Amino acid sequence: RLPSPLLTALPPTRRRRHAILQMAKTKSKNSKKKKSSSSSSPSAGLKGFGSSSSSSTSSASPSSGTIDRSQSAMAFYDYLTRNGASSNLKRVGLGRFPLRLDETDDGHDDVPSLRGVIALRDIPKGEPLIEIPYEMALDLGRESSDPTLPAIALLQKYCSWRCDALTEKETAKGLNEYFAVLPKYSSEDCLGSTDFFSEDALDAMQCPWIREETVRRRESVRARYERDVAPMTEISSNLYRWNRDDDGGRDAIATESHLRWATWLVTSRVLAVRGPSDAASSNRLLIPLIDMCNHDRDSPHVLTGRAAPGAMLKVLAGRDVAAGEPVDIAYGGGVEGNDRFIQDYGFLDSGGSLER
Repeated sequence: RLPSPLLTALPPTRRRRHAILQMAKTKSKNSKKKKSSSSSSPSAGLKGFGSSSSSSTSSASPSSGTIDRSQSAMAFYDYLTRNGASSNLKRVGLGRFPLRLDETDDGHDDVPSLRGVIALRDIPKGEPLIEIPYEMALDLGRESSDPTLPAIALLQKYCSWRCDALTEKETAKGLNEYFAVLPKYSSEDCLGSTDFFSEDALDAMQCPWIREETVRRRESVRARYERDVAPMTEISSNLYRWNRDDDGGRDAIATESHLRWATWLVTSRVLAVRGPSDAASSNRLLIPLIDMCNHDRDSPHVLTGRAAPGAMLKVLAGRDVAAGEPVDIAYGGGVEGNDRFIQDYGFLDSGGSLER
């Protein structure tokens, strides 16, 4: 029942399953007029949802999610607008959702939150939830079983961004705004993955096959760094410069640990997308906004599109979506197990509704 071509989901690291945003419906006579008004502002589709746009994030009750209006989020919305994806902001936006582990968390001010994608209006089944032009995606090359290959390409571009060395074309494409919202190196986002566990933590899991898979990936990252990254840094520090030293000293070069982080970004956020209709291969793409959807094993939403110029990469509503609901997708096609979830994404899945 999935439309062809199909996107194979291998998406982002931030997770949630049950947080639901509660909406307060306005009874204003002018609400219909406001809804039909248009604006070139990137936040136009977000007005009237949550609190006023004067705050960095919308205020809500302890059990609600909030719309992200932080500086980086607003720049990201502007980036979508400049690249022909402004229609998304009439349907969805970035949100923060409380992660409640049990009912006793209600009313606490220190409940952690997760970023995700939130519906701004009612969206009928079959309509697009998200539409991103292929040209906005960061194409990391052909799909393969080795995530370190696209990781070195991603690391090189990310290093250029950190040192203000992106090309004019990359800057115009909006990589500045996109990289700004990716999980940062050594942040809490990535530390939940076994790729960053200590040896003691891996042993404490008492799960030999996960330990073996984690060690195998670390060895693959080390081999890739020694073979492809380290030699290039000896030739030129410009390719993998992590920090620019403005005091005349040696520039800080990306390390093996940085490549491990880039590899985790690939395994946790990249989507394998079929190429043009006359091609049998798939490409690994980082797709802005789509890669910010959280995981729900029960999600019926469909990912479709092709890695080809002029193509549109979409998430189609597999059911009616109400305003305020999270827009989640099923990672790994809904068939992956917790061994993959804990290594690639840093969380454990309690199972779908039929399993709980």
